Amino acid sequence: MAKSCVVTGGTKGIGRAILERFAGEGFDLFTCARNENDLQALQQELQNSYGVALEYKPADLSVDQDRKKVAQWLTDLPEVDVLVNNTGVFIPGQIHNEQDGVLHSMISTNLYSAYDITRAVVGGMMARKSGHIFTIGSTASITPYVNGGSYCISKYALYGMTKVLREEMKEYGVRVTSVLPGATLTASWEGAEIPPERFMKPEDVAEAVYSAYSLSPQSVVEEILIRPQLGDIQ
Repeated sequence: MAKSCVVTGGTKGIGRAILERFAGEGFDLFTCARNENDLQALQQELQNSYGVALEYKPADLSVDQDRKKVAQWLTDLPEVDVLVNNTGVFIPGQIHNEQDGVLHSMISTNLYSAYDITRAVVGGMMARKSGHIFTIGSTASITPYVNGGSYCISKYALYGMTKVLREEMKEYGVRVTSVLPGATLTASWEGAEIPPERFMKPEDVAEAVYSAYSLSPQSVVEEILIRPQLGDIQ
């Protein structure tokens, strides 16, 4: 029986690269995203390129009802071996002048999605005493950026959640890893007049995630911090 990997927000960027990396190892794959056409296209591409199955659920994880829908879907799966909480949004701004509602929106997307989806699958992992949960944070989880505003707040909170979860899961054999990538060439940077070679590649983040998963059950990579070779882009 193939192992299973769930990646939220899997149609683009880092999420897509992680799905492709696990597809190359023969995992059954599950994902969710807002655009059903993108999900259908990804399903076909993974089937054609890797011969693996991808099941998906159209959902906007910033919306409470959609989070509940995806959580129930995952709860009904027979087993989840790997969960990657990747759903996220970046809205630049500063605390003192960003629009009303920005913090609430990013907390819902960047924190509540990971919290609710984790709670849906972690019980099964605890019962089996195996599994690996990754949260895709950011260097903004540990570094305050002047134009980071609510994004930094939400990613700091996600980082804290992951560290608490790591402590809770020690005795159950469930590994927990916080992934903190710097600027990565994804849709979030579309329109930026910055040379592509200045960014990290999503595939590098995916390789780091798979490498951490590949360790023996006796070891865990608690934190993966990756930055562009030339440093942060602010």
